[in-house]
Amino acid sequence: MAGSPQPSDVLNFALNLEYLEASFYLYATTGTGLSSTDMGSGAGSVTGGAQVTNFSPTVANIAAQIAADEQTHVELLRSALGSAAVAMPNINLGALGTINNQTLFLQVARAFEDTGVSAYIGAAQYLVSRVPDLTYAAQILAVEAYHASNIRFNIIQMGLTSAATDSMDVPPTTSAYFCEKGALAIERSPQEVLNIVYANTSTGVISGGFYPNGMNGTIIST
Repeated sequence: MAGSPQPSDVLNFALNLEYLEASFYLYATTGTGLSSTDMGSGAGSVTGGAQVTNFSPTVANIAAQIAADEQTHVELLRSALGSAAVAMPNINLGALGTINNQTLFLQVARAFEDTGVSAYIGAAQYLVSRVPDLTYAAQILAVEAYHASNIRFNIIQMGLTSAATDSMDVPPTTSAYFCEKGALAIERSPQEVLNIVYANTSTGVISGGFYPNGMNGTIIST
């Protein structure tokens, strides 16, 4: 989009990401997604979703709590935006293959959470004119960071690996418990976030990956 995005543009960008996260966690834990009320009028559909069949009791509990948080984030952002809230776009949860076991779940969840944290950091500069929105985003960012640290710890504890999403990413290892560089969390611009979720590193891309027809709103192009 031309010029700097408005606060409502940024919140709708965040809402698109929360639709994806909420759908992912809800399908993984329950086999179904958001209610029609939470998706908005004219919402797209979710394809490729699958329920995880081999959760350990601990990871099942963690996943269920994150699912509830992400669903609430959708509801909070939709409430904050009111009539300006965009509907859920088409989402392909199978963009990386069928996520139906605990290992794949943790690997994809790690990527989602660390990307989400960086997205909120990168968008903060566009919310400074509206302190309530900035505070709201900061509160959501903190919860996403809690999620990320928990998922990263479980990956390390189980001896799993998680592929880097881009050149900035810091996958979890025993020497990198946290996704940070120089004691600062990674910041990504909306375009860098779109490169990840569209699974395309080119500029000018408007769809692909988890969003087969692109996001809804004004921030839609890499």
